[in-house]
Amino acid sequence: MPTEINSRTNSKSTQDFVPISEVRDGVVMLKDGGLRAILLASSINFALKSEDEQTAFIVQFQNFLNSLDFSVQIFVQSRMLDIRPYVATLEAAYKEQLDDLMRIQIREYIEFVKSFTEAANIMTKNFFVVVPYAPAISKKGSAVSGFLPFGKKQSSEEESKSFSEQVSQLEQRIGIVQQGLIRTGVRTVQLGTEEAIELLYKMFNPGEDGKPMPIQDNQ
Repeated sequence: MPTEINSRTNSKSTQDFVPISEVRDGVVMLKDGGLRAILLASSINFALKSEDEQTAFIVQFQNFLNSLDFSVQIFVQSRMLDIRPYVATLEAAYKEQLDDLMRIQIREYIEFVKSFTEAANIMTKNFFVVVPYAPAISKKGSAVSGFLPFGKKQSSEEESKSFSEQVSQLEQRIGIVQQGLIRTGVRTVQLGTEEAIELLYKMFNPGEDGKPMPIQDNQ
């Protein structure tokens, strides 16, 4: 009997442990009804700035954090540099090149780039800011029912209106974050649907960095 119980427990799909319901119009929808927007932020070289510039940045960033009446998540993504697109461009140039000397030089350069990146273990860093919004909780203790797998379902029209209203609230928060960060010299751009899905897929599948994301047929 215990074996049977463990078997049923382990048969749960990995998706059961992922808190994300879907990504719509660049907005990440959680299973609990919450919404998230992911902003890609630019970087600054803090070490190269003068002492006065560093102090000014710290003060501006502190003012930005103090101005928020909601929480944000800031995280850094470090990954191996993917040189495959660059190598593919060089390979295309190699095939089109008619001069034998140039072909040799291109081929040697391709091999140099491959060996150098493998030996140096070059990493790339991306900086993200996650802006949250949680819909209002009803008296019954549940969030807007149109986004939950339980409770009375909303009609398509009601759900669309509710989603638009919540996105409008989220966009106001995005504007506050972007304006606050730009005062520190950091620029941001919101990820679109495909970009957000790709980021989330790679986060939940860290062992498949070098593999293309599988395409799902929604039909």
